[in-house]
Amino acid sequence: MIIQSKKVWIAGQFIAAQLVIEEDKIVSVLPYGTKEADADYGSKRIIPGFIDVHTHGAYGFDTNDAEEEGLRHWMKNIPEEGVTGILPTTVTQLPDVLTAALKNVAKVVEEGYEGAEILGVHFEGPYLDMDYKGAQPPEAIAQATVEQFSMYQEAAKGLIKYITLAPEHDIDHALTKHCKATGVVVSMGHSSATYEQALMGIANGATSMTHVYNGMTPYHHRNPGLVGTAFRVRNIYGEIIADGCHSHIAAVNNYYQCKGPNHVIMVSDSLRAKHCPPGGNYQLGGHDIEIGEDGLARLKGTTTIAGSTLPMNKGLKILVEDAMVPFDAALNSCTLNPARCLGVDDRKGQLGAGFDADIVVLEDDYAVCQTYCKGVAML
Repeated sequence: MIIQSKKVWIAGQFIAAQLVIEEDKIVSVLPYGTKEADADYGSKRIIPGFIDVHTHGAYGFDTNDAEEEGLRHWMKNIPEEGVTGILPTTVTQLPDVLTAALKNVAKVVEEGYEGAEILGVHFEGPYLDMDYKGAQPPEAIAQATVEQFSMYQEAAKGLIKYITLAPEHDIDHALTKHCKATGVVVSMGHSSATYEQALMGIANGATSMTHVYNGMTPYHHRNPGLVGTAFRVRNIYGEIIADGCHSHIAAVNNYYQCKGPNHVIMVSDSLRAKHCPPGGNYQLGGHDIEIGEDGLARLKGTTTIAGSTLPMNKGLKILVEDAMVPFDAALNSCTLNPARCLGVDDRKGQLGAGFDADIVVLEDDYAVCQTYCKGVAML
């Protein structure tokens, strides 16, 4: 199959080109019009597929539900917003719930599914700080131990690839060092860590931060906290929720300006309510939540933010059109940067010969015209 456009994202710029796809790979990139194309997208933008490393659910399903068909439905339909790679994300819960959720993801991966590729699991909690827990259920927050985490990793059959933890509660950084040694990305979040404690987390193996600005010590010029660490240590990754609500668009712009184009990771932090009709009763971690007119989820009856319903293509639009983030930095943050963070950038995150045929065709208004997951048209 050959697809082409006058705007294909190659080497950090749009060029007129065609992509030659065989089975699940891009095997060649040729000048526009070199061969007869199966699909000519004119001047629509062809970009790499989005990778969402922090997303709890959509379409009425939550990772913690441990329902095979719910997970399969999510993966099959999420390409509608351009997502081709994903880390289903748990939320803090008691061990039996988390174990069942991890076993469910492992079973679906083993038995097969359609759509976006499950690149692993993001294990958010339960090793968090009580003061910065946000909407994470306090009754399930636990002390980090290598022994318990190993039990969870066994249930997941090695699929936990990314963990959010509070570094100040990881005694002697034992779990951080274990994860680093076993190829699991450690992301600092839901944490009361000081700047100095955060630096110790990084020194012992942490390489990312979870939803910067949210669920962490704020920036102060005499007490930089985790946000100040994210600004100062420019070569570690950091997630940002680009819905314009979790963080003011000026703060989003500031963050991209500090980090540059190579270390921000845009995430949805979406909940089961994404792509569901307005209204309805939802839960997160066993607690009731409600969806506001702004699309934000909050713990019912409170102002505590519990997540978003942000589609990734809309997040890209907000970054570029509202936060005024340069297009290359914005696009990298939802394609190449998460691929590099996860260590799958040898096959994900960009368009080129030898890479997976994970491809998105965008309309001028950022609506998704077509998504290819490993060469399969999904829309």
